[in-house]
Amino acid sequence: MRNTTKITAAVLTAGALTLGLTACGSKDSAGDKDGPLVVAATPTPQGQILDYVKKNLAKKEGLELEVKEFTDYVTPNTATQQGEVFANYFQHKPYLDDFNKKNKTDIVPVPNGTVHLEPLGVYSKKIKKIDELEKGATVAVPNDTTNEARALKLLADNGVIKLKEGVGFAATPKDIAANPKNLKFKELEAAALPRTIKDVDAAVINGNYALEADLSPAKDALVAEKAENNPYGNFLAVKKGNEDDPRVKKLVKLLTSPEVKKFIDDKYDGSVVAAF
Repeated sequence: MRNTTKITAAVLTAGALTLGLTACGSKDSAGDKDGPLVVAATPTPQGQILDYVKKNLAKKEGLELEVKEFTDYVTPNTATQQGEVFANYFQHKPYLDDFNKKNKTDIVPVPNGTVHLEPLGVYSKKIKKIDELEKGATVAVPNDTTNEARALKLLADNGVIKLKEGVGFAATPKDIAANPKNLKFKELEAAALPRTIKDVDAAVINGNYALEADLSPAKDALVAEKAENNPYGNFLAVKKGNEDDPRVKKLVKLLTSPEVKKFIDDKYDGSVVAAF
């Protein structure tokens, strides 16, 4: 089931990639160092944060910024690798490491470019507390490698399951050492998870997709990740060799500015947390 889901997602992503690259324009426009800095991002909160920078801060730094929004976790990296966009802002390090390994790409985080954390949360329309999950309940989780492991770790940290020692960022349901309630896990593409809440007993949802579905990790989640010592901060990334582009350095400076921190704190009220 997991492999079938991933193959289906890959086919859908290929179609999205064709449309996404058309929307991005030519390679020349993205790679022209005298032109605008073209950045791929998921809409919430990355696109919103970039839009704030574009409207309020970029002009002061002499930065021309163009934002291209995508709704999946694959196309932004593929577009960056192929030069259809110059940078992207949507992912954390474990996901990027896994993506580079599987796709033989060489995308890297920009130094000092970590901007925010979106706490992963467990949501439900059927229960009010995580310990109310009944025996045999179905829990939906992301099906990409690192976010599935992240979801399982969140459940383990809250005593729902126990994982085998040393599974790290690649845990799957096969790595569950103890499952006292005999929970069933439904592995789905991350973007689809908010739509499943009514059909499952609980769903572990990435912060950006939760926000797009009007779910607040701070207020609606049964349990959510803590920000302290969390490796899942989202950052600006580029193809290796482009880290020192002057436009990229300007954007990093703006994304990690006091103005952006205040914007994040005021707009998201703990559902997105500044990581700088």
